[in-house]
Amino acid sequence: MNSQIANLALSLGLMQVARKIPFDDEKVLLGVRIGYVASMVFSYILFQFIASKIRKKNDTTVLKYVEPKSPMSQEEPQVITTTNRDYDLGEVSKLIKGLFTSLAMMAFLHGYMKYTQPLFIQGILGIKNALDSKPAKIYVWGNSANGDLKRPWKAANPFGLPGADNATDAASIKQAEKIGAAKKDE
Repeated sequence: MNSQIANLALSLGLMQVARKIPFDDEKVLLGVRIGYVASMVFSYILFQFIASKIRKKNDTTVLKYVEPKSPMSQEEPQVITTTNRDYDLGEVSKLIKGLFTSLAMMAFLHGYMKYTQPLFIQGILGIKNALDSKPAKIYVWGNSANGDLKRPWKAANPFGLPGADNATDAASIKQAEKIGAAKKDE
């Protein structure tokens, strides 16, 4: 099953469960808060564990790809040359930033707006998403970096629409290098 569909189904199921939870009870609310913080700590520790495994493996295989231009930007696509190690560490760093963004959002929704259901739902979805991330699939679950896990990883579009992917074919790289060289000459 597609990960996005699984997330949607899990979210809808958790919403139904959350409606039955008596959040008015202080003990229940404290338990949900502790559960949410525990899930964030677990996710952070998992990402640090993955980062340490990446550093330990030290895969210096060269990875060259064309990063697509932003739809709102006038910039041309850029050729990115890195190593698998640096690419994976960068992706884990993005996941950690996303974790802190989620934490800030929940602090606002729960602390300021007094919503409790999102706290419960994100506590469970946070763990699921951390364990289902592409670095976790490779470094925790031991899947090989082939197929969907082949670097550079495709960014998941939240609406399921096709987006611009990183191009790794030689023709795209050569064309982007030619454009980059022409820009430097100007």
